[in-house]
Amino acid sequence: MKTTALFVSLLVCLTACHSTNSKLKSITADADSVAINYFRGDGSFDTVVTVKIIRDKNAINKLSEYVAATSATPDVPCGYDGSIHFFKQDSVVQDVYFRMNDAHCMLFSFLQDGKLTATVLSEDAKSFLQTEKQ
Repeated sequence: MKTTALFVSLLVCLTACHSTNSKLKSITADADSVAINYFRGDGSFDTVVTVKIIRDKNAINKLSEYVAATSATPDVPCGYDGSIHFFKQDSVVQDVYFRMNDAHCMLFSFLQDGKLTATVLSEDAKSFLQTEKQ
């Protein structure tokens, strides 16, 4: 019953929220480098197993589009599979956490204006993150 309620609430949220987070996109697209930390992959964020640095502007723009794509509501605590840190001139401009190893909870989450906010982590975004990990 709990699983069904969780799935239905996530489905409603994903289908109801189609807007792009333009504020996030403008911040992240302006970055000159990105660090992606991959955690153990079980939802906990206590162990970083891989770190990937991206300096290619095309890859940064693509990641920015994925992260800002479709707004969602982070109603359920999902845990994290990694974190993304967008940098501009050696300073972090945005931290984003992601969950990609749970089909019912594929989200990017971040603080925006002091509130926890989320966007949908699409299959394309998951594929991008998995490719970058290698």
